[in-house]
Amino acid sequence: DGGTEGFSGQSRLILPRITSCFECSLDAFAPTAAVPLCTIAETPRIPEHCIAYAYVLQWAKEFPERKLDTDSPSDMKWVYEKALERANQFGIGGVTYMLTMGVVKNIIPAVASTNAIVSAVCVNEAMKVLSFCSQSLNTYMMYMGSEGIHSHTFIYEQKSTCPVCTTHVHRLALSPSTTLNALLQQLCEGEFRLKSPSVTSSSKTLYMRKPAALEKATKGNLDKPMKELIDSGEELTITDPVFHDTSLQLVVTFE
Repeated sequence: DGGTEGFSGQSRLILPRITSCFECSLDAFAPTAAVPLCTIAETPRIPEHCIAYAYVLQWAKEFPERKLDTDSPSDMKWVYEKALERANQFGIGGVTYMLTMGVVKNIIPAVASTNAIVSAVCVNEAMKVLSFCSQSLNTYMMYMGSEGIHSHTFIYEQKSTCPVCTTHVHRLALSPSTTLNALLQQLCEGEFRLKSPSVTSSSKTLYMRKPAALEKATKGNLDKPMKELIDSGEELTITDPVFHDTSLQLVVTFE
């Protein structure tokens, strides 16, 4: 896997069940920065606030029946001009057409030299894995080229409770009155970030999304409390599209 942003980039080698996987590193991602609407509307401080004001608030007010077309030069020019007016009103510099495009379309800057270096590392690692001609990357390489050429390699450790690349049995304490549907929602919204889980116990299928006939037959279990479906301490097998060819083992105990 590899990626770049401006003069920075990274490459990592993922060997299923041997090295850490992408899921192991999700907790290290910085949360998406959200700007309060009141700041955008009342006290803008940076050029991005002015651009957000133009395309979020002014566009909806000026064209309530039409959605902003980010690929339309005329629409983007309108946003740029309104953002520039807003910036001049508050004495903020730095609003450009290119910045407007980047903010509205969430464009990540790309530099050809960075792309070339990181892609070369990825191809090199692929060749080493296929041919065993040399020691492969262990396991993460960072490239920093903003103030010279510098790289750093380190081992990104496996997350011991990762549901994708480890066989760790997870434990979850629930109220006996918790419904199966509530459990599924918790699996989707909690640390596992599942998409459409299906659940089976050691003795029966609790809920299966596909095929349609099986989904229809098990749909009635969704509103039943867990105490009617399983015993405390019973192990459940959770399958989901994010796991591909593996599954999550979950031991549920009642509080």
